[in-house]
Amino acid sequence: MSQSSKKMKAKERREYILSLLKQKGSPITGSSLAAEMNVTRQVIVGDVSLLKAKNEPIVATSQGYMYMRDVKEDLAYQRTIVCQHKGDDTEEELNILVDHGVHVLDVVVEHPIYGDLTARLRISNRRDVKKFIEKVYSTQASFLLELTGGIHTHTIAADSREALDEAEAALEEAGILMGK
Repeated sequence: MSQSSKKMKAKERREYILSLLKQKGSPITGSSLAAEMNVTRQVIVGDVSLLKAKNEPIVATSQGYMYMRDVKEDLAYQRTIVCQHKGDDTEEELNILVDHGVHVLDVVVEHPIYGDLTARLRISNRRDVKKFIEKVYSTQASFLLELTGGIHTHTIAADSREALDEAEAALEEAGILMGK
């Protein structure tokens, strides 16, 4: 049921946002939430910030807002890998990982002033990769790796160690994995 037919109070709107995010299980854009509730995207950004301040595990990904479930419950194996490549090779890197059944949870770069900068990705298939790459180019954003000469880490997760091992081997063969 769309909420756009009536104006919601702020508290009701935040409860509704939380309910939608919990139910959906996949990202919802701030723009689509704003359209549904007949408010600006900035109002949604504020609502989500207030929900986060109340310790709701909501994260902003490149695909939209998500209510975070514990990934450890979903995928038995996790590890951190270190990669180095140019921005143009990001799509290849991500496709190698998802083609091996690996979920790319985040990307981290070490900034000389701010320390570790982490972006949650939650990429698990080629469709996610395509959306991520399209969004980077359509917004003319930069890849975080551009801040560090291409060096970055990813937290990756899968149902088996073998999937992680095979993905790492494929990244190494492509010249993307650092220092195995």
